[in-house]
Amino acid sequence: MDVTHSTFTLERHFPAPVARVFAAWATPAARKRWMAQGAEHSQDFTVGGLETVQGHDGEGRPLTYTARYADIAPDERILTTSTMHTGDQLSTVSVTSVEFHPDGAGTRVVLTEHGMYLPGQEQPQWREQGTAQQLDTLAAELAADETKEN
Repeated sequence: MDVTHSTFTLERHFPAPVARVFAAWATPAARKRWMAQGAEHSQDFTVGGLETVQGHDGEGRPLTYTARYADIAPDERILTTSTMHTGDQLSTVSVTSVEFHPDGAGTRVVLTEHGMYLPGQEQPQWREQGTAQQLDTLAAELAADETKEN
């Protein structure tokens, strides 16, 4: 079977300044709250640094996501390369860009991911749906922070 290639782009507007939205990606405690709930999470937010999330899928199989930061331009962009393993088996390899754009009083985030999905493993639509859910959780996190400040 062949490798499946898939690219998706998700765009979101957050009613928070770019610095706050970027910090939600860059700060390990915040990132864990919206990206890795219920999983083990570590993050070295430096160029060349690793982010690792270890959890389980719906069938109880161990999942490990590992990303390496290829480029970080504060308040502008984050570029990563990543892998997903189910147990010891490689499932996907991805390249992702996250761009942060001032948009009025808020921030427009554009996330583009190109994934290579190995046969019999994760499906592209699952990754897109999961990433969209993470961005929705980020929106809730930013809204909660805004409520605490007012």
